[in-house]
Amino acid sequence: MAHLLIVDDDNNTLASLARAFRMAGHEATVCDNAGRALELVKAQPFDMMLSDVVMPGKDGITLLEELRNLGIMLPVVMISGQASIEMAVRATRLGAVDFLEKPLSTDKLLLTVENVLRLKRLEDENRDLRQRVGKHEIVHSGEAMRRVMAQVDRVAASEARVCILGETGTGKELIARALHERSPRRGGPFVTLNCAAVPGELIESELFGHEKGSFTGAAARHIGKFEQANHGTLFLDEIGDMPLVMQAKLLRVLEERQVERVGGDRTIPVDVRVIVATHRNLEEQVRKGAFRQDLYHRIYVFPLVLPSLRERAEDIPALVEHFAALVCEVNGWKPKPIDAEAIRELQRYPWPGNVRELRNVVERLLLLADGPVDVAAVRLALPAGEGEVQVPGISFTGPLAERTGAFEREQILAELKRHGYRMTDTAKGLGLERSHLYKKCQALGIDLRAMRQSSAGLPAC
Repeated sequence: MAHLLIVDDDNNTLASLARAFRMAGHEATVCDNAGRALELVKAQPFDMMLSDVVMPGKDGITLLEELRNLGIMLPVVMISGQASIEMAVRATRLGAVDFLEKPLSTDKLLLTVENVLRLKRLEDENRDLRQRVGKHEIVHSGEAMRRVMAQVDRVAASEARVCILGETGTGKELIARALHERSPRRGGPFVTLNCAAVPGELIESELFGHEKGSFTGAAARHIGKFEQANHGTLFLDEIGDMPLVMQAKLLRVLEERQVERVGGDRTIPVDVRVIVATHRNLEEQVRKGAFRQDLYHRIYVFPLVLPSLRERAEDIPALVEHFAALVCEVNGWKPKPIDAEAIRELQRYPWPGNVRELRNVVERLLLLADGPVDVAAVRLALPAGEGEVQVPGISFTGPLAERTGAFEREQILAELKRHGYRMTDTAKGLGLERSHLYKKCQALGIDLRAMRQSSAGLPAC
């Protein structure tokens, strides 16, 4: 069904056209003058407009011209009983999609409307696809992300539940969307919910929906995320922050594949693939009693660990180019070149906020730069100033390898201490294989035996 605006000074024409469109399943609004039509188009959305050319006062061609001057690209079909080639040419130059002569054939008119609406849908889908490709593209060139994307391709076609792990800002939602787009469910909806962003008392309503009057403020029925995602994918971000009470209810829905709205009296079957993500260590959360073990085993079927940006510095040049193009396109700016040394300075920064932080810095650079972006501009744009990051106990100066090694050493030492120097638990906390952690410690000069001996009372590994 489409919403059409019909503009004509003849009431009989308005009545017959409105009746024909309504019988065909469309909604029709009628108007007998161009001035009123302009106000209607400004006030509410229409899918297309049919306008007579010759009307008292302002004619249809002038109306079309004013719409285009206002930047309103509504599809317009012109109709006239006094048509001329000059009129048709002028209307076409102003962007009219067709020009029909009176008397109108209902069949021809409906076919014209159908073709115009089909073209509009294709243009909308094409524009949406271009935006999605740019906004949701996973840009990478290095081995770390190549391994991740190979895992995405392997698991996407299955119905296995995926748990995406990684620091904040590493692109967990992008990976979830890629899993959806490469799955048999790609024709269905992709629905997201950030569990950390919803108050505990509202998360049940957000997930399962509620009926009108089920609680104070429930003025209308609300369809929850599970129902919205039916036959598609539901992405639950930061699931490690979900309250324990809701974890039990989520577990039941995952087992039974049906939901019950808050205040409802019936169950509703749902066919949804659930993908979750968190920056927390879920195994540790389970040990602390902050996360249900049975739910952990339900969602932790295929873990996907995303590398931090400091672990994939080779991707930074491509990411900078990608973000710069997006920012310039959104703001209508001319592209500004970024010096090679400026790129290298960006690669030397450890990016605690990961890819999200890089995108913000690129936008800041382009906003402030009057010409090419150089290394001095980068140093000013980075949070710590002059490109040096202030992290307690670590000096981020010198070659990139030394800075990265210093950061990794600090992280491993902190994780070892937190886990009582137990290598198995430390490896799990860092998302590493135990043998890999031993090699890391050896390469970074961490003397495990000396550390254990100096930690009186701590159990040996």
